[in-house]
Amino acid sequence: MLPRCKFYALGIVCAAPLLLNAQTTIAPPSTPGPRTAAPLAHAAALKLDGGAVSLDGPWQFHLGDDLAWASPQFDDSAWEQLSGDKPWGAQTHPNTEGFGWYRLHIAFAPDAPSAIALLVPNVDDSYQVFWNGHLVGTFGKLPPKANLWQSPEPRRFDLGPTESGLLAVRVWKDGFGSFDSGVQGGFEAPPLLGSPKAIAASLGAWNYGWLRAQQLTFALDSLFALVAVVCFIVWFRDRRQSLVLWMAVYAFSHALSPLFLSGIVPLSTCMAASSTTIFFCLGDVALWFLLLWLLDLHGDAKLVRLIRTLAIIEFAAAIPDVFTGIGMALPGMVLWQWIDASLTVVYTVFEIIPLCLIGLAIVRRRRLDSVRWMVAIFVFVSQMLLVCSIMLEQGSRFTHWTLGNAISAPLFTAWGSPVASTDISSTLLLIVLAYAVNRYSADNSRRQLAMEQELQNARIVQQILIPAEIPEVPGFAIESVYRPAGEVGGDFFQIVALEHGGVLAVIGDVSGKGMPAAMTVSLLVGTALTLAHYTESPGEILAAMNQRMLARSQGGFTTCLVLRADADGTLTAANAGHLSPYLDGAELTVESGLPLGLAAHSTYSEIQFRLQPGQQLTLLTDGVVEARDQSGELFGFERAAAISTESANQIANAAEQFGQDDDITVLTLSFAPVGVVHA
Repeated sequence: MLPRCKFYALGIVCAAPLLLNAQTTIAPPSTPGPRTAAPLAHAAALKLDGGAVSLDGPWQFHLGDDLAWASPQFDDSAWEQLSGDKPWGAQTHPNTEGFGWYRLHIAFAPDAPSAIALLVPNVDDSYQVFWNGHLVGTFGKLPPKANLWQSPEPRRFDLGPTESGLLAVRVWKDGFGSFDSGVQGGFEAPPLLGSPKAIAASLGAWNYGWLRAQQLTFALDSLFALVAVVCFIVWFRDRRQSLVLWMAVYAFSHALSPLFLSGIVPLSTCMAASSTTIFFCLGDVALWFLLLWLLDLHGDAKLVRLIRTLAIIEFAAAIPDVFTGIGMALPGMVLWQWIDASLTVVYTVFEIIPLCLIGLAIVRRRRLDSVRWMVAIFVFVSQMLLVCSIMLEQGSRFTHWTLGNAISAPLFTAWGSPVASTDISSTLLLIVLAYAVNRYSADNSRRQLAMEQELQNARIVQQILIPAEIPEVPGFAIESVYRPAGEVGGDFFQIVALEHGGVLAVIGDVSGKGMPAAMTVSLLVGTALTLAHYTESPGEILAAMNQRMLARSQGGFTTCLVLRADADGTLTAANAGHLSPYLDGAELTVESGLPLGLAAHSTYSEIQFRLQPGQQLTLLTDGVVEARDQSGELFGFERAAAISTESANQIANAAEQFGQDDDITVLTLSFAPVGVVHA
């Protein structure tokens, strides 16, 4: 359970003598007796003079609950006395939850104003105000349906015409959280009593003091919000900038969580705690992924999966943490407090994860620039302050440790606003993170532009090498289709008409993507076109292409099939690891040698067969058989064989609609009577 922010209104007490000219006289308490009316001679005699006074006490106080204690006729002289300037836990009842009653008998001087009002500062936790036995106001809800509300401002209650009587305050203190010190309960500052005008002035003075004390907090929250908005806009413009998105989530969580904790947003304590739990989880996870990228650890797939798993676990732990706030609203529910403490231990472990990532970057000796090491340093300092504060404040009502409170206590005051070490560390961390993310994103954008330009150049090279028109070859009907994938692949083909009739077809697939693949394609296509002037042997062409690729390429390999179709329908083919062609729907067995670029002395045997009139020979690249649908199923060889008698365009359409995953190239060759040419 995250600690609730408490706002103390001690400034009202200090400001009251300056704003008002009041005198308070407290008579000694009466002796114990039966439940009869307490004489006004034993009451507080207040001379308001049109102003207001601080009801410091002593107040008659008693633990427990009985609505009869609101009556002026009840004799409270046997009750103990407490001051109104600090909680009952800081006086005589530490670690005490449940109901408690405050009673104060009041008598007014003759020149008192005609009407009076009451200003009650923060009370821990819910309370009701009774004047002369009548309920005049409530803040929050008391059992049996307790509902606690967070509010930074005091509450005003109009008591009506001025008359002497009894002021009673019925307080409900809910169960202690794991961060509570045990000194809470009841008044945290004394109420003010005075004329409605004076109470309104006191409330205005309190609001001014509170706003002045919060101006640094508002400035920091606004800075976080500004960074979040800018990062969200940048991410919406370019969804590839995932680092910018995590920066936006980190800033967004830190901008909104103080609004719920401070009570500015009118939510119950349970709702505020559950909301801030989610925001803290978002901030933690965002910081993890920011460090993965900024510390150059995102290339470790196992580490990334571990961080994702830990993120799921943290959000799963946040669900029961929300219900602990509801459970601790019941008195004596120690079990919920132990559950809350256990979950806090889990969160403390999660807060150590950034420190582990920093240590991992140091162990792996990542070569990071000065900006990224500054991120690591400020994350380390910020997380160490947070972890130490959580661990030392946890269970402080049993350990009585005060160092945790000292860490989060203000170091100094600037323009009326307290400044703590956590404020300084979080601000510096935000600035360094924003600068590092901006610098990383700019470098990444430049790299992406360079890659896109390289891909564009590769597409231009590849499109130049793919024949725009198929030559007309008497006796053969030839059809080709080339469908590039999103990235520049390595598919290529060439159709060369032979001088004595017939045609030479080359089809292949280079391993790799982008410009390297395009350059290898240009090398092989240029070699094939040159060799076609000197030899028509498919095996010799493949052997020469293999030697050229070994001499010029830097790694990688290429599958390739070379086919010569003579004018009489005789076909001669040699294969270098490429897919076998299909003849009238059946796979044609062509002995396959090693792909090009793997061995220096590879040889490629040739086979011959005859293409009968009307028969169709179909050549494919693996972009057809390796097409993949949304479930991950491959198009496969059986489907490819089944449609191999269709036109090249129909085959390519079928593979593309199934789920294109790579370049698709299809060549079909049919033998026809002389005079039939490619259309």
